[in-house]
Amino acid sequence: MSSISTHVLDTSRGCPGEGIAVRLESDSAETLATAVTDADGRAGQLVTGDLVVGTYRLVLDTAAYFARTGTPTFFPTVEITFAISDAGQNYHVPVLLSPFAYSTYRGS
Repeated sequence: MSSISTHVLDTSRGCPGEGIAVRLESDSAETLATAVTDADGRAGQLVTGDLVVGTYRLVLDTAAYFARTGTPTFFPTVEITFAISDAGQNYHVPVLLSPFAYSTYRGS
C-alpha cells in the first residue's frame, strides 16, 4: 500500500504549521483529498491504497494560516506539483514555510 503525505513547518516562527488546509489534486485539477494539518503540522496519508503513476499537486491555503497569526504574506497559496513514477512507493512532501518564501523536497 502506498500513500501521499505532507509536513509543514513555519520557519519564521520556529513551529509546526498547524491548521493549514491542504488539498491534493490530480493533474486534471480533480480534488482527490482534503485535510487540515494537525498540531505537529502534518497531514498524513492524504491518499492510501493504489496510486496511479502521474502528476499530482498539493495546494496549501497559506493566506488563512498567516491571517490567523496576524502575519502579512506574499504567497496566499502554495502549490507544489510533483510526479509519481512508482505507484508502489510512499510519497512525503515536506514544506518549509515563511511569509515571503517556501521550499520543499521529496521526504521519506
